[in-house]
Amino acid sequence: MNLIFYGDIVGRSGREVITRLTPQLRAEFALDAVIANVDNAAGGFGVTAENCKQLKAAGVDIFTGGDHIWDQKDAHQLVESEPALLRPHNFPPTTAGSGCKLFTLKSGKKLLILHLLGQVFHKEYLDSPFTCAQSALAGYTLGKNVDAILVDMHCEATSEKCAMGIFLDGKVSAVVGTHTHIPTADSRILKGGTAYQTDTGMCGNYDSIIGFDPTAPMQQFLGKMRRIRMEPASGNGTLSALFVETDDTTGLAKRVEYIQRQ
Repeated sequence: MNLIFYGDIVGRSGREVITRLTPQLRAEFALDAVIANVDNAAGGFGVTAENCKQLKAAGVDIFTGGDHIWDQKDAHQLVESEPALLRPHNFPPTTAGSGCKLFTLKSGKKLLILHLLGQVFHKEYLDSPFTCAQSALAGYTLGKNVDAILVDMHCEATSEKCAMGIFLDGKVSAVVGTHTHIPTADSRILKGGTAYQTDTGMCGNYDSIIGFDPTAPMQQFLGKMRRIRMEPASGNGTLSALFVETDDTTGLAKRVEYIQRQ
């Protein structure tokens, strides 16, 4: 199975570069599925139904969120009505939506997506992503009842992302890190056969502060307060993604490639 995962989409610049390049990437890599993190797709904060519609039309199949998943006013309705959108799975079970879903692709192959939110430096105080992952994956075995499993580990601390990679090595096809918006140069296949990258980076304008116009965050760094709302940086976007090819028999990764294009 050939998969591509897009790092956090930040605002219009990120949406536009994905809209422009996804058809080309689908053909070039013979993709079975395109997964995108949309935690900052709507003006930098969350995602809307219109964003999902636009990205689906461009060729994105599945969406993951993060700590900003609830920022838009209709977020709870959207995660329940949009079957392709996942919120972090370690929210309480009574929370709208789900963060672990099995998708049957057009090829007939079965792809499981597990989306988790980290605990270190996050204010949500959710269940442990490690015990949550263990429970969510208990009924799935690569190469038997599922062809591939991709985990989006959305968190601040690189140590927590690395720990999840080691924790799930050999049990899933890929663990991809999101949230910090800056790509790490460590894309590789771990000892047990799981593709891994600590952070996939962002799809947005890199002439910025993690995708946002520098004015507001600079105010906070210099004066310890922010007087204006943070806005995504405008201008040309860059697409950052991880390509993973899995073995048809085992479901483990046999090729991984970091991709960055404008």
